[in-house]
Amino acid sequence: MTEQTVQNGKYVTLSYTILDEDGNVVEQHDVPIGYVHGSDTQLIGGMDRAVLGKRPGDEVEVILTPEQSGFGEHDPNLTFTDDLSNVPPEFHRIGAEVAMQNEAGDTRTFHVSRIEDGKLTVDGNHPLAGKTLKVIVKIHDVRDAAPGEEQVSGINAVQMQGPGSIN
Repeated sequence: MTEQTVQNGKYVTLSYTILDEDGNVVEQHDVPIGYVHGSDTQLIGGMDRAVLGKRPGDEVEVILTPEQSGFGEHDPNLTFTDDLSNVPPEFHRIGAEVAMQNEAGDTRTFHVSRIEDGKLTVDGNHPLAGKTLKVIVKIHDVRDAAPGEEQVSGINAVQMQGPGSIN
C-alpha cells in the first residue's frame, strides 16, 4: 500500500503545538484532530499550504506574523488603567476577566494584565495579539476521505472533544 500525501479530498489527522516568541507553549493538541483537506476547514496562517504534499510522520514548522495568526497587532486603545481603589476586589488579580460595555451596548471581555503602584490595567486584546508564533504540526495519518466526511470533520464537527480545527 502506497503512503498517501496531504492533498485536496484527503482526510488528514494532525497534532500541533503553538509557541510564542520566547518558546513558551501557548497551545498544544497531542490528541490528533482530523479534517478533510480542501474542505471549508481552513488552518491558520496558510498552514493548508504548508502541509500540502506531506506524509504521515512528517513535521512542519511555520512562523506566523500577528496578521497571519488572526490575532492581529496589539491595539493600545484596548488597554485601560485605573486606581486599584476604583476596581472591585474580585478583579484584583492578574488574569481576572472583566466584561465591559461601550456606549453602543457592545460587550467585550478584558483581562487584568498588570497591577502595580496602586494601579490596575485591563487589556481587551487577545493575549497573543502582536506576537509572532511558531506552529509545529505533525501529520499522523492521510487517507481517502469517506463520502460526506467533510461535513462531520473540522469546523463542521458536531460532537467532537476539543476544537475541531486550528483556526
